[in-house]
Order: sequence, then C-alpha cells, then structure tokens
Amino acid sequence: MLGKLFSKYKIEETWELFTESIGTLKLNKMRTGLAMLGIIIGIGSVIALVSLGQASQQAVQSRIQSLAAGGGTTLTNEDAKAIENSTQVTTVKNVSAEYSGRLQVVTGDSNTNTTIIGATPIYTLIHNLAVSFGSFISERDLVSMTRVAVLGPSVVEDLYGDSTYDPSGQTIRINGQNFIVVGVTETKGGSGMQSQDDRVYVPLTTAQKQLFGVNYLSSIAVEANNAEVMDQAVNEIGYLLLSRHNLSDPSKADFRIMNQEDILSTATEISGTFTSLLSGVAAISLLVGGIGIMNIMLVTVTERTREIGLRKALGAKKKTIVTQFLTESVILTFVGGIIGIILGIVISYLYAKINSSSFVITLNPIILAFVVSVAIGIIFGWYPAKRAANLQPIEALRYE
Repeated sequence: MLGKLFSKYKIEETWELFTESIGTLKLNKMRTGLAMLGIIIGIGSVIALVSLGQASQQAVQSRIQSLAAGGGTTLTNEDAKAIENSTQVTTVKNVSAEYSGRLQVVTGDSNTNTTIIGATPIYTLIHNLAVSFGSFISERDLVSMTRVAVLGPSVVEDLYGDSTYDPSGQTIRINGQNFIVVGVTETKGGSGMQSQDDRVYVPLTTAQKQLFGVNYLSSIAVEANNAEVMDQAVNEIGYLLLSRHNLSDPSKADFRIMNQEDILSTATEISGTFTSLLSGVAAISLLVGGIGIMNIMLVTVTERTREIGLRKALGAKKKTIVTQFLTESVILTFVGGIIGIILGIVISYLYAKINSSSFVITLNPIILAFVVSVAIGIIFGWYPAKRAANLQPIEALRYE
C-alpha cells in the first residue's frame, strides 16, 4: 500500500514538474523559439544529408554490374556479336552495341543540339532505362533501318516546352532527315552533356548508315552475370578483342575496357566523403544550437533568481531545482529535435520528388537524432541548472 502511494506521489510530482516547465517556456515564446531554432536546423540538416547520401549511394550501387568497351573507330558490330556469342566469354549476360554523336534536332520553330544514340532493344536493360510514353527501339526497326526516335524528357521540354508532354506520332528532323517520335524515356537525371535526359535514341543501323555514315561503334556496353565476376569478364572480353584485332601485346590494344565497378566505387566513396563533410557542418550547427540553449537558460536563471531564492527558502532541495531547469532544457531540445526530424524528412522527400531520385529514409539517423537532441539538452542545460541550484536563498531574495 505504501509502495502504491509512493509511486502515485512520484508520478504526480513528475507531471507537476513537467507542466510547470512547459508553462515557464510558454511565458516567452520568442525566446523559446529562438533557442530551438539551432537544434531544428542542425537535426534537420543531418537527417536530410544522410538521406540524400544514402539515396545517391543506392543509385550508384544499382549500376555496379555494367562494363563498357570503347575504341574510337576500331570496334565493330561483329565485335559486339562475338562478345555475345563466343564460348570464350562465359560471364556476360547482355551486350549492347552503341554509336553516339551530337546533332541538331528540329521541330517547327524549336531546335536543340543534343546527343543522338544509335541503340538496340537491349539498351534499356543494360542502362536501366524505362519508357514513360510509347515504346523503345524494336528489332524490326533495326532490320528495316526505320527513322524512328525516342526522346529524353529534356529534349521534349526543349522542343515542345513541357517535359511531361507526349509527342508520340509527331515528326522531328535530325540532321535534315524526318523521324517519327515513338516514345519518351523516364527521367534519369544528370547534368550538362552527361544528362541521360538530354538524349535522342534511334535504331543503331539508322544512326550508322543514315545519320553519321560510319561502319563502326563508339562503344559496346556489357552486363556481367553478377558483381563477383566483373574482373573475369574484363579479362575474357579483353583477350577476345585482342584476338579479333590481331594483337598479341595488351599494351598495344586499340580499345579500352572501363569497369563501372571501379568508377562507381570511387563515386560512392566521394559521395560518402561529401555527405560526411556536410554532416560535420550540420554537427557544428547542433553545437551552436546547444550553446544557444545554454545561454538562454543562463538568462532564465538570472531572471528567476528571486523565484529560486523563494523556493529554496521554502525548503526546495538542490536536486529539485536542478531537475526543474534540466527538464526545461531537455524539452527545448526534444521538441526542436522532433521538428528537425520532420523538416529533414520533408526536405529529403521534396528533393527526391523534384529531381526524380530515390527517397531513402532509415531508422538509424532518426534514432541518433533523438539521442543527440536529448543529450544536448542534458549537457548544455547542466551548467545553468547547477548554477541555479547553488544560489544562496538570502542573496537570491535580495536580487533586483
């Protein structure tokens, strides 16, 4: 029975302490808001940056099984067929023969200079490309050398003023020749000449014979069976091409093989480093926010000196005073942390939506944000709380 009464008393005392702390913070809403601002910005920045970093790394890793062989003017359609069909190459799943160059594309009064890619139907699988309207290049288009084109969203916007417009069935002119638009690709992102949205795809045979007048390839993209056989795939393809080009010395190879795993590994590392750097900046913001809270609490101690003196004169213990001020500090950082987490998630979502990228939120950064926000409240609230508790009642009551 005594235990129940004691427990009930402790709960009531804790609730009274909590409501009193809330009431005190409400007395000066402007000061409370400014005290939380640093925590909100810091926590929000950490959540957003970690989310963006994880999304970029996920996007990088999703393309880890790609290889590419390039050779200026030395690679041919037969080389691509040999890689696909040779018994020497046992680690390859898909092969895409490609030719690319830049040409002027015109429709009506609009025009744009963009990358033209001669592709085959397998291109979409190897390059993770999807079509939002219409269809992609077909096998029949290759055989018949038809003049059809699939546009990237940026090209659609340049030509028609709206990247969401479906121009399927419309006629465009590429290098003075009429092409029928049969599809539009989904947004992939990128910038400048590397943008995967600023491209026009045509049948490889049409690109080679009718647009560029060449009988070679600019590159051969290859998808390995899995990430573990990437090095083996590089060696098998390399030896096959050396043999086909009548070369015995690898140092004199007239082609080069780029392993996307190495490139993407470097990109992932750079992305991780950049995320860590920006997270460090966000951590500094948290530190500044903590110092701001400490300063606010010190000002509060000064303003409430007479109140503290009166409470101590009436028998309040040091522990009670410390707990009161620590509670106020933790409430500030805890609420600021929650708002910061929500802000960080919203920013990450909007960024992903605007840039058509992945939206990735994991539990660990959120848990860390909660822990950090409470820890900041305790660490930076401790000194003001101790200072309040150590005030002498008589001196405090005399304070003006």
